[in-house]
Amino acid sequence: MNNEATHHNEIYLDKIDINAEPPAQEPARQYYFMAKCREWVGNFEQENHRFPTACVTTFGCQMNARDSEKLSGILEQAGYLLTEDEHADFVIFNTCTVRDNANQRVYGRLGELNGYKRRNPQMKIALCGCMMQEPTVIEKLKKSYSFIDLIFGTHNIYKFAELLYTSFQTEGMIIDIWKDTDKIVEDLPAERKYSFKSGINIMFGCNNFCSYCIVPYVRGRERSRKPEDILAEIRRLVDDGVVEIMLLGQNVNSYGKNLDNPMTFAQLLTEVEKIEGLKRIRFMTSHPKDLSDELIEVMARSGKICRHLHLPLQSGSTRILERMNRRYTKEQYLELAGRIRERIPDIAITTDIIVGFPGETAEDLEETMDVVRRVKFDNAFTFIYSKRTGTPAAAMENHVPKEQVKAGFDRLLKLVQDTARSQVAKYQGQVMEVLIEEVNDSAEAPDAANPPKVPMVTGRLSNNTVVHVPGDASLIGKVVKVCLDECHGFYYIGHCV
Repeated sequence: MNNEATHHNEIYLDKIDINAEPPAQEPARQYYFMAKCREWVGNFEQENHRFPTACVTTFGCQMNARDSEKLSGILEQAGYLLTEDEHADFVIFNTCTVRDNANQRVYGRLGELNGYKRRNPQMKIALCGCMMQEPTVIEKLKKSYSFIDLIFGTHNIYKFAELLYTSFQTEGMIIDIWKDTDKIVEDLPAERKYSFKSGINIMFGCNNFCSYCIVPYVRGRERSRKPEDILAEIRRLVDDGVVEIMLLGQNVNSYGKNLDNPMTFAQLLTEVEKIEGLKRIRFMTSHPKDLSDELIEVMARSGKICRHLHLPLQSGSTRILERMNRRYTKEQYLELAGRIRERIPDIAITTDIIVGFPGETAEDLEETMDVVRRVKFDNAFTFIYSKRTGTPAAAMENHVPKEQVKAGFDRLLKLVQDTARSQVAKYQGQVMEVLIEEVNDSAEAPDAANPPKVPMVTGRLSNNTVVHVPGDASLIGKVVKVCLDECHGFYYIGHCV
């Protein structure tokens, strides 16, 4: 892991007067509470002859993963030792609520944590993230999971240091959930999973209200960060060794509309591209209704924006798209995908598809499969519709029988996989640039000079295809030229040239 908080260094916290009143301004207020937490950790270490441990577990999307990096950074600044073992002194679940089974997984895991806490009464358990923004969830937690110490939501994740300190001083459950906010507080420590790449939140919330989706209710309305703050954060990351960034938002294509000086997402990308030392720019997620010709043009001309676009379809049936409140038709999606492929021929288009939305017929599913055949997606994340209480779709009639959904899902999945394989295979024999990301412990390739095995590393092409090549940890974080020798369905085995 790589700490991005070098400009919020140890000395900075050590200089804070923790006996003074806490500052009113953010993020200075949170640094004050980090220093207070560090004092508590020091006392813990004296009493127990060890530092306390902390485990951050992430459920859900890239935005949650980025939030978890911040939680980890704050815990580390406070003096905790990070671990992946949930027997830790402090365990926090950063939850997702897009599908109901995500909620059920959390409840199941909480039962296990309760057992750990009985054996270690000093243990603290915290929950945050999207699931916590649902009032019914909070009621259930209060009633059946009273051993939890701290619950907070998506809008006030930046307050974590303050809430953590409060939990040290308080017995029983602390709940701090905000219904809505326009506040954005960044510039906090973060503990990155990779030293050479990072996600960056450029906006929060969503205004689209797709009828199946709980996100606008739990993440709130769209709020864009100021471009100067985003650019400053990226420059700091690049100075710290980052070569690839992923710009994150529920719908990046509508970035900038609510700023005092409105700016389009394409204009933001143009500014990001000017940052020296940055080699790759990724982003997600894009809503088809907001994807502009300006953005296509910026991507086509760019030497840094990756040749990958995630463009959720959800359904290929115009009738179902209308019920989903997606605000585009099948024909408009096909026309948009055609324009993108024509202007950027080497782009990989990936998508999300929901099967079994209320009222979906065999004919509707056939329309979706028709789009898959025509667009030729490089990959697709296919989901069975999950009823989310509180969304308009949950109240719709004509829920599709499970057997019918399962049969349709299997047919669609096979088509998606066949199409993706043929798309990925197009590059066999070519030499392309790969950003090496990690040592691959499982992939081992035969080598004539050294018969049994050679160490392998794994990276990604600009179009996001995974590539395994012989190599060692010294290649991690480097962009290397690789000949793509063998296509194995969804990934390549190659060699550096």
